[in-house]
Amino acid sequence: MPTAQANGLTLNYDLFGDPAAPPIVLVMGLGLPGLAWPDVFVDALVAHGFRVIRFDNRDCGHSSKLGTGPMPNLPAAIAKALLRLRVRAPYDLDDMAADTAGLLDALGIDKAHVVGVSMGGMIAQMLAARFPARVLSLTSIMSSSGNPSPRVALGKRRALRAIISRPADPTSVDAVVNHLVGVFGVIGSPGFPTPLEHLKQNLERIARHGLFPLGTARQLLGILASGDRRPAIRTIKAPTLVIHGADDPLVPVAAGIDTAANIPGAKVEVIAGMGHDFAPALQPRLAATIAAHCRAAAPAPAATIGAPPAEPAPAAPVHPESVQTAAAPAPEPLPVPFEASLATVAPTPSPTPVASPFSPAGGDRAPVEPARPGGAAALPRDAGTPDRTPA
Repeated sequence: MPTAQANGLTLNYDLFGDPAAPPIVLVMGLGLPGLAWPDVFVDALVAHGFRVIRFDNRDCGHSSKLGTGPMPNLPAAIAKALLRLRVRAPYDLDDMAADTAGLLDALGIDKAHVVGVSMGGMIAQMLAARFPARVLSLTSIMSSSGNPSPRVALGKRRALRAIISRPADPTSVDAVVNHLVGVFGVIGSPGFPTPLEHLKQNLERIARHGLFPLGTARQLLGILASGDRRPAIRTIKAPTLVIHGADDPLVPVAAGIDTAANIPGAKVEVIAGMGHDFAPALQPRLAATIAAHCRAAAPAPAATIGAPPAEPAPAAPVHPESVQTAAAPAPEPLPVPFEASLATVAPTPSPTPVASPFSPAGGDRAPVEPARPGGAAALPRDAGTPDRTPA
């Protein structure tokens, strides 16, 4: 995978599709590398006439790691956030949005459609709020606004317990994969069951690419430090689509409805049977829905440097009582998870980490250590696992 210098960091990325096609940048969730975006989904977006960019966020995969050190005290940070106290972090979601804008700069892309999932949806929201001229349209999937209300912010206890659990041996690929299979058995889509071997194959591919628990913990601190983002996302002018699973046990469907309600003109689609993963049976449908949203938002053929800005298409405001719930189609194999357990692939013993789907109010950024490219993940890089050659 090629790399680019963006916002003072080295970001690992892939490009797919016709360079002249309108670009869509995909922003991944907590702790997972860009290749967690399914190839089938990426191929479908390309077939719909788009150029696709997927990348590893900072502190993840093969992008820059922001130094080493002890595992942050996440339980204490979460407790402070619940009390609406400031949480200190090396960086926040605004910084990660600036990373994405920097990647677009490095690739010579003036404007792009932005699609984010879970934490990636939060980053995409902040990109649209802080860099409005760069965003042709926004799609936020299984994400939240940072609203600290327990009804909106807190997932089911069984889901929270699953994501804070630890693998039997954090240095073993098999142990990590088996652990994540259990996690996604809890938070995955109940309407779309998946053959076990297909799930394991996909999780092993992700694990071998490299999971970085310390970076995942810092990303979570960044979410907590960003606090309630509703005032920021109320300024978003890009045409916005919010997609959420009706059966998401980790980030409640109320969080998706709340996100749409706080973005002017946003539309929302709630999908029955969908949990907190990217079920394979939904991938073609999601790609088609997102492609239609992008085309309606910016019908011009390209969005590169020098292209005239497209007029955003008007969208009706969302009201919770008007949400349409779609029925789940028949299941197909190979799902893709969108949140990584903080307890995976730890190179050294550390306190038990805690993950959270919410982003309570309050936040404060601590000084950032100098970034350095690459970083040590305890598991080996892909060896013998086939992958596509990017366009």
